[in-house]
Amino acid sequence: MQSVGMSTPTRTTTIPLVGPYDLGEVALMGFGHRDESTFDGIMRLAFCTDALDAQVGVEVRQDGDTLTLTVHGEGDLTAIAAQVARVVSADHDGDAWASVCASDPVLARVHAEAPGFRPSNFYSPYEAAVWAILSARRARRQGIALRERLSREHGAVFQLAGRAEPAVPLPQQLLALDAITGLPADRIPRLHAIARAALDGTLDVRRLTSMDPAAAMIELQQLPGIGPFYSALIVIRGCGSADALPVHEVHTRVAVRELYALDHDPDEVEVAAISERWRPFRTWAAVSLRAVGSRLSR
Repeated sequence: MQSVGMSTPTRTTTIPLVGPYDLGEVALMGFGHRDESTFDGIMRLAFCTDALDAQVGVEVRQDGDTLTLTVHGEGDLTAIAAQVARVVSADHDGDAWASVCASDPVLARVHAEAPGFRPSNFYSPYEAAVWAILSARRARRQGIALRERLSREHGAVFQLAGRAEPAVPLPQQLLALDAITGLPADRIPRLHAIARAALDGTLDVRRLTSMDPAAAMIELQQLPGIGPFYSALIVIRGCGSADALPVHEVHTRVAVRELYALDHDPDEVEVAAISERWRPFRTWAAVSLRAVGSRLSR
């Protein structure tokens, strides 16, 4: 384990926000490999850069219509800021999102409940794929604990605003491991395949976002341990897409049934038809229905 952040010089940069935004809503979403239960005004991120050449720790703070980033570690500052913007969904026009919500009575209610809510995404397709292997057939909290153990023992740990935050191993580090505490031995070759796919560019975020989402998902299912659900997770939530519909998520269909007051369980075709009015924010809409819609009285 490499412990960094105490003596490493820090750098600061900013991300401008457009439209309503609430960093607390994003931080407390508790998505995937993150499990925040409280928010003290700082979102702490520790991750591998998109270039896969370094791990960094970032403290994110909001001041009105600006996010301020305090970056620990090496790497191109502009690229790191762009990656953080993607992770916290600060890379899209929130006013345009609000307009889409206003045109749909259900989304209008959801947006009014939490105007500053936006999805929290995986750090990268690589890290989403690593999560897929670690979390498969495990309870979410067990997956989180395993990811943290892997990161603390073999990745890098950053001291971010008084808290230790671990980042997963880089692909080269992952390839060097032949055993991971708590992980069945048959998962190691799968993690090695993910590491090699990351190094050969298969999981490059720019490459995946340039492809048709359905084609990208089918291609990723060639990786061992990656089926339809996880390939969608990598393409949609690993790339930070705002307008790819997560049709494989059962929770989305359940949320549509409840909030649109349907008397039946909608299939993927019906959800896709309803989601046409959500463009170009179908991902944001689906996530909002699940994450914020549950707060609304039925």
